[in-house]
Amino acid sequence: MSQAKQPEHGGPEGKAAELPPVVVKKYANRRLYNTESSSYITLDTLAEMVRGGRNFVVYDAKTGEDITRSVLTQIIVEEESKGRALLPTGFLRQLIGFYGDSLQGLVPNYLEQALASFSQQQAQMREAMKQTMGNFFPFGVEEISRQNTAMLERAMSLFTPFVQPGAAAKTAEQSEIEALRAEVDALRAELGKPARPAR
Repeated sequence: MSQAKQPEHGGPEGKAAELPPVVVKKYANRRLYNTESSSYITLDTLAEMVRGGRNFVVYDAKTGEDITRSVLTQIIVEEESKGRALLPTGFLRQLIGFYGDSLQGLVPNYLEQALASFSQQQAQMREAMKQTMGNFFPFGVEEISRQNTAMLERAMSLFTPFVQPGAAAKTAEQSEIEALRAEVDALRAELGKPARPAR
């Protein structure tokens, strides 16, 4: 299983990432058993472990098969059903379209690298904003999530071998991304100006 998060070492999340993966067993009654804590847990517990940077593997208690991928997919379905929609319909349709396609083998690695790159850039941007503007961050969390998925949807469209109808028209998501880039460029330009001498 690919590690969902790469926290910096030194903090609590860094220490969590250094620990061996937690082994979780899934039983026929769909109950999940954490062998490290010797207790039954839920999908919400696993979701919190992912957010905390703690890696885990899930095995079918009867067959011993590694079912981590399917459990992670269940977590995504659960999160989406709670109204925390992160994946737009268009992106999901495109993703489903790649199953069985000749490019299917390329998609997982591409998405993993795209997400890792985006996460790194986002962390750098947040750090730069924090240094220049303190704890104030001008974009809401929901807005950031929406822009993230718009970028991924646009990235997925690069795989499409044929031009889709209306592809030449600029989508609302593309316009928003371009506007965000313009704001970031303007901020960088402003930060690059020499400080004004005190009067």
